[in-house]
Amino acid sequence: MPSKDAIRDAVEAFVEELKRIIEQAALESVQSVLGGSRPTTGRAPKTARAAAAKVPTRRSKGAKRTTEELEALMKKLHAFIAKNPGQRVEQIGGSLGVPTKELVLPVKKLLAEKQIGTKGQKRATTYFPK
Repeated sequence: MPSKDAIRDAVEAFVEELKRIIEQAALESVQSVLGGSRPTTGRAPKTARAAAAKVPTRRSKGAKRTTEELEALMKKLHAFIAKNPGQRVEQIGGSLGVPTKELVLPVKKLLAEKQIGTKGQKRATTYFPK
């Protein structure tokens, strides 16, 4: 049976190790909040190229789309409507992964160019190719 001194030493060593772990966790936590080095998760960090590939490019609020972006979206929208006639703009946006408000201008332009037609009114409007 271990002596009282051996038990006390083991408990003190355990407490010291626990203190060290808690201090390390607190330090990593503070560093991550202050923008210092991030705590390690045990996984290898992503390369900058892989991380950049997943970051979507977004315009700042109120910025206009370029004509190339708008034309590309119009072509994508027209092709989708041709393959899937009779859908509402909410359904189209969901399928294309584009917010409904982003589709308003391309739909208006396609209607003005008479490339698509509509049936219904307001939210019940469905779109068809011409």
